Amino acid sequence: MHATTETSSPSTISTASGRGSRYNWRVVDIVVASVIGVAAGIVFWMWDQAYTPLSAPLTPLLPGLQALVGGGWLFAGVLGGLIIRKPGAALFTELVAAAVSALIGTQWGPLTLLSGLVQGLGAEIVFALFLYANYRAYVAILAGMGAGVALAVNDLINWYPGSTPQFAIVYTVSSMISGALLAGVLSWLALRGLAKTGALSRFASGRAVQARV
Repeated sequence: MHATTETSSPSTISTASGRGSRYNWRVVDIVVASVIGVAAGIVFWMWDQAYTPLSAPLTPLLPGLQALVGGGWLFAGVLGGLIIRKPGAALFTELVAAAVSALIGTQWGPLTLLSGLVQGLGAEIVFALFLYANYRAYVAILAGMGAGVALAVNDLINWYPGSTPQFAIVYTVSSMISGALLAGVLSWLALRGLAKTGALSRFASGRAVQARV
């Protein structure tokens, strides 16, 4: 056996360093992701109060259709992922939002944290599938749909055990539609709006939007 010694050229070191910096979290990333999570948590709490009156007219139309309102709890992970653009951002912001909502007080209690974890993972997986390198509108929509699927699975297990296949299908499809629109599209529009104000100039997401304007 012969030992070999590899030497790295400056270009190789530069490439590796670039990849590392793209994935490593900075202090500003943590701060902004936390701010997004806290702000979203307050919105989540408000959405908790609005859920029953908003969903009540939908359930009699078709059982499971009430999940069309669920997207109001999914945008934190998608927005965090779009802005921070680092592994774990979607999961972190969604979980922080869920924790804030639970601390303020929700009708679902500690299970709110489980919902945040699962829904954050749903969005996170989609960003990971695109190797944290593609943040176009359709990826935001897919991330919202991924969070919607996660919401449906979590709810069907914890809140609707033993539900009929028809109910499960309607609930899941409704969750995906809601996630695509309320979490995907609205988060994408929010990102563009924030970037145009210059508030995201320290982030690749903000610079990318500014470059296209």
